[in-house]
Amino acid sequence: MSTSAARATQDSCDLPQRYHRVRQDSLERVRGLTAEDMQVQVAEHVSPTKWHLAHTCWFFERFLLIPELAGYRPFDDDFDYLFNSYYVTAGNMHPRPQRGVLTRPGLDRILEYRRHVDDAMQDLLAMPLTAALRQRVELGLHHEQQHQELMLTDIKQVLAGNPLEPALTDRVPTPSVTPSPLVFHEGPEGVFEAGHAGDSFAFDNEGPRHRVFLHAHALGHRLVSNGEFRDFILDGGYDNPALWLSDGWAQRCASGWQHPLYWDAALETAFTLAGRQPIDPHAPVTHVSFYEADAYARWAGARLPTEAEWEVAADRGPVVAGDGAGRGWHPVGGDDTSVLQQLFGQCWQWTASAYSPYPGYRPPAGAIGEYNGKFMCNQMVLRGSSCATPAGHARASYRNFFYPSDRWQFSGIRLAR
Repeated sequence: MSTSAARATQDSCDLPQRYHRVRQDSLERVRGLTAEDMQVQVAEHVSPTKWHLAHTCWFFERFLLIPELAGYRPFDDDFDYLFNSYYVTAGNMHPRPQRGVLTRPGLDRILEYRRHVDDAMQDLLAMPLTAALRQRVELGLHHEQQHQELMLTDIKQVLAGNPLEPALTDRVPTPSVTPSPLVFHEGPEGVFEAGHAGDSFAFDNEGPRHRVFLHAHALGHRLVSNGEFRDFILDGGYDNPALWLSDGWAQRCASGWQHPLYWDAALETAFTLAGRQPIDPHAPVTHVSFYEADAYARWAGARLPTEAEWEVAADRGPVVAGDGAGRGWHPVGGDDTSVLQQLFGQCWQWTASAYSPYPGYRPPAGAIGEYNGKFMCNQMVLRGSSCATPAGHARASYRNFFYPSDRWQFSGIRLAR
């Protein structure tokens, strides 16, 4: 048996177990929430937890079970409308800002939907699968992992809006070590390759592999800390328009920003998934927008890295990857000036790169092609992963993307120059 055939056989054997594990991880993440918690939508970008649990089922049902499993009967025909997210070519959908009004179906019905889909998926996964079908299953699993992270960031904003500020977890943030002063590591200059390579899973926006030219540059060995960002605030960083991009200054004025999301006005505490906690001055600052990250970089006499600079550094190593899993879903500090720290597992890092297609990129055919390609406008790329990212989900070529004003994700700052 060839190496590729052996790998395909192994993947087919592992896929049912992997499917079960990922689906169970979603339920573990919402353990401790009430049905009422899972219903609330506090902003257009924040989907109810209940909706996330249903939409991930819809994805498997719409793109795998209906077209591939003979005799499969959809759980509820109305769900195709209720839980489609943005796949216009797949049909009409309930408006995103109104997901919170879906008091029916109830949580019990959604959990029944998950069981129905899981039973049918086990039947599908017991069949001989083509390479293309395995790839679609993997896409569904990575899609669910993306929603696992969204479930945490969305419920954090929901709980923060409650005057009682309830906690999701009793695992309080681990105190961080005092970091060394920031050290800049010189990066390579010249022509390099970027983008996903190999036959392991990657989203379509991570390719094709292509050449990039890097000018002389250097990257900070760690992320910017809460204490360092507090110095920016105390030095009038939020009140100095010279530090801000025009759109960023307009957003800061319109929104009244004076500190990162979830910080109190005294700059002493922040709301976390463990409730309100003292701000750890040595942990990475997080929940900042691209505009705030860019303004801080200007104040610090630096800039944000390009995504190519970040990826080449992560590919070349040595790096300390880190992993947020099991740490209570809080970013924590670390320090080793000899290598690049905190590339993964703490918070997503804003880059100076606009989210646009790589040379030669073509979205997949059909509704699946709407997954990434149609969003390649007006958004910025973030790299790495966060303390809320499921273990094993991120990689050096991963391209996350959000609008420059977004703050509800675990997004932080790495400096470059």
